[in-house]
Amino acid sequence: MVTRLDHDANLTPWVLAAQDRGCRVTYVDFDPANGTLRLDELEQALERKPKLLAVGYASNALGTINPLAKIIPMAHAAGTLVYIDAVQYAPHGPIDVQELGCDFLISSAYKFFGPHAGILYGRYDLLDELFAYKVRPATNELPGKFETGTQNHEGLAGVLGALEYLEWVGESFGQEYRPRYAGRYSGRALRLKQAMAAIQEYEFGISRLVLDILLETPGVTLYGLSDENRLSERVPTFSFTLQNWQPREAAEALAQAGINVWDGNYYALAITERLGLEDRGGMVRVGPVHYNTVEEIGKFGEALGRLASRQD
Repeated sequence: MVTRLDHDANLTPWVLAAQDRGCRVTYVDFDPANGTLRLDELEQALERKPKLLAVGYASNALGTINPLAKIIPMAHAAGTLVYIDAVQYAPHGPIDVQELGCDFLISSAYKFFGPHAGILYGRYDLLDELFAYKVRPATNELPGKFETGTQNHEGLAGVLGALEYLEWVGESFGQEYRPRYAGRYSGRALRLKQAMAAIQEYEFGISRLVLDILLETPGVTLYGLSDENRLSERVPTFSFTLQNWQPREAAEALAQAGINVWDGNYYALAITERLGLEDRGGMVRVGPVHYNTVEEIGKFGEALGRLASRQD
């Protein structure tokens, strides 16, 4: 099972692998009106007891946080393994694979301010029995059988640097969240949980500001959750279109004003296709993070407002 709310990296590779093995693929749709996954479709599809469900933690296009606390038990009750793409969620909130109860979870350090290094968590028993395509001198033991050859030491040093930065954030700005986690975590794990809790709280306020701007700017069509009371169900990633502007033109105009955004489909091709936007240039995406300031969000609003006032 795959979903149309996912980045293509957590969709097409599974489809191709299924084709190679002669497996059936089931697609779970999302609600175009608010960008949330259709849990009724997912529940119905699980009746066929699929072998694996690949689903994102958060959408890199619409910002939607999927309700994994509901989805994972539903899948396990059907005997289905769950593979979580947490790349988009990782820089925005704490993750605990044991608490989630997922079978696999992936991320990449480049999303949490490090280098391009892939990260995979998997249940030990599953990884232990999984066959590894590897060089002969590599060990058959975990984790070495999946980490063959000379490692990317400079990349690993960059990952460590990103983690040390987040630890500093936790020590400097996350002390109030320490009691929430101190009973279950210690050392680096505790400092990282403090950091991500502080980041999540700060970005909650930033999200509200961006949402207000997008809802108040004439000619803007926002895709995904727009209810201020549901901000906890999304990360601060917002995609929109602007009347009389192609997404690429709007992004270039904002860049000239010193506002860096993105345009297109961001590899979430199934989303732009489902929304009927792929042939129209996709969407403009703005994604503030914890180091962005209230003043910067205000400048974004002013620049977007100037574009909206131009009718050429």
